[in-house]
Amino acid sequence: MLRARFLIPLVVFAVMVVFLGVGLNLNPREVPSPLIDKPAPPFVLPQLHEPDKTISQKEMLGKVWMLNVFASWCVACREEHPNLMELARSGAVPIYGLNYKDERADGIAWLARFGNPYKVSAYDRDGRIGIDYGVYGVPETYVIDKAGVIRYKRIGIVTPEIVRDKILPLVKELNGNG
Repeated sequence: MLRARFLIPLVVFAVMVVFLGVGLNLNPREVPSPLIDKPAPPFVLPQLHEPDKTISQKEMLGKVWMLNVFASWCVACREEHPNLMELARSGAVPIYGLNYKDERADGIAWLARFGNPYKVSAYDRDGRIGIDYGVYGVPETYVIDKAGVIRYKRIGIVTPEIVRDKILPLVKELNGNG
């Protein structure tokens, strides 16, 4: 009885150490998304720059494209932005923006100041479409195939390494060039 009294806490402690060790080795940017290999949630939103016009994910059917969730108040978005500008200049994949929980004027001014890598930006003022896409926080990026299926999700900054090692090979494969 005395032995079990000391052995049980030791076993519980050992199990906790194992769980802690496993948890510390996980990458928080690689959160598995239930949307991977599922159709992109539908949306029809006003365009950021032209509020009288709308944009829909259906308009992108038939092409591989990237959706980048950004906001003017997002510090990490500013760090990511030069990488998106470079990717847009390469012409490898069209990038569409989702201006998330932002003031329209602030989003427009931010793009005017830092450059606009997006073909078009949708304006998601209240964040409802972001919720449908499972946005944890900005920036987040999705690669969507020709059939409108999400094939990749990146939580956090798209780095040059992510572009080189994940996005470009995936886009090439989805376009049938892989």
